[in-house]
Amino acid sequence: MSRRAEKLAEVRERIAVAARRSGRTPDAVRLIAVSKTKPLEDIAALAALGQRDFGENQMQEALGKIERLRGRGLEWHFIGHLQSNKTRFIGGHFGWVHSLDSERLAGRIAASVRDGDPPVRLLVQVNVFRDPAKHGVASGDVFALLDAILARDLPGIRLCGLMTIARLGASEADTRLGFARARALLEQCRARFGEDFSELSMGMSSDYELAIEEGTTMVRVGSALFGSR
Repeated sequence: MSRRAEKLAEVRERIAVAARRSGRTPDAVRLIAVSKTKPLEDIAALAALGQRDFGENQMQEALGKIERLRGRGLEWHFIGHLQSNKTRFIGGHFGWVHSLDSERLAGRIAASVRDGDPPVRLLVQVNVFRDPAKHGVASGDVFALLDAILARDLPGIRLCGLMTIARLGASEADTRLGFARARALLEQCRARFGEDFSELSMGMSSDYELAIEEGTTMVRVGSALFGSR
């Protein structure tokens, strides 16, 4: 088994164990391989091992990779802060955006989707940790943002859930508490906006097992798969 295959198998096994600890099946958690800054060859190697979801945060770098790897059945997630002038590239390239933080951004993403293209699925980035170093809307502003976007009935997008990032250097207890708050907020949103609002993206290489135990449906794993950047 190659080193790349070993890393992927190890992450998948740790996901499975954490999912079972939380009373769920392993397939309830989607693994997003964070491939930003990594060469095309590394991504292709993981794709050949069956990995299908990849996360990028630099638009020009991502577009080159997406074009080169078309036809392989890969799903691309934009996971970084999205600048307004880059939204025109979302439709037709990315299936998911994890960093929605304004009504204006939702409108611009919707405008990027051409007739016949699948809708882009959006996650609202919420700053549950109140970290000034992170983007995202405050927990108390999520309902108002979603109400405003839904009132516009924008074609080409689907509001699917929430994303959050733990505060760098936070203790395990504080990280777990923040993740639990994000899950509780997701449940409140689902009760208000419907069952389709069901996705929660949280947890990275250092804390994805905690995130799974607290109910995430997506983990964004980079260094544990690709090695240090």
